[in-house]
Amino acid sequence: MSFLVASEAPDFTAEAVMGDDRIAPEFSLSSLRGKYVVLFFYPLDFTFVCPSEIIAFDKMLDEFRSRNAEVVGVSVDSAYTHLAWKNTPVNKGGIGPIRYPLVADLNKNIARSYGILHDESVALRGLFLIDKEGVMRHAVINDLSLGRSVPEALRMLDALKFTEEHGQVCPANWQQGEEGMTATAEGVADYLSKHAAEPEPVA
Repeated sequence: MSFLVASEAPDFTAEAVMGDDRIAPEFSLSSLRGKYVVLFFYPLDFTFVCPSEIIAFDKMLDEFRSRNAEVVGVSVDSAYTHLAWKNTPVNKGGIGPIRYPLVADLNKNIARSYGILHDESVALRGLFLIDKEGVMRHAVINDLSLGRSVPEALRMLDALKFTEEHGQVCPANWQQGEEGMTATAEGVADYLSKHAAEPEPVA
């Protein structure tokens, strides 16, 4: 997986269920060029951790879109299974009317190209932040039982936008609205001297 970071993200074209429940026969990653993309993989529809993540991304979708970013989910299920899951109420184990695309990776080639296909069966919980030029800038992979932090995905998007807009780098635990660091020896010394006495954030 790590070889993908700083390289062009693998493109794909596949069926997807769109936010309006339309099945797009040829949804492609490259169709989103010019926007940031948060691409996340999950193991299977109608499972356990997955709906909590999918719904959490939908709850924060306006925040991502306000930053010119689109969220896209992918699993090895068919588009019709995605649609059935969307049409299942949340209180019955469904995901309800989420507003972003769910891609069908039935042949598992997308998960394979991202290096996260587990036992030739399902995708691990991979999350990839792709910039407006289609370059992978951040990646994280969780095992099947470990849900991801959607606020952390948004923080990484903010960090990427900050570095692009200001030409600075983002230090540990950086949050939107905080200062960055100039990528020089002097910049590091200046930043650390100003922040050395600050307490570490509580997990």
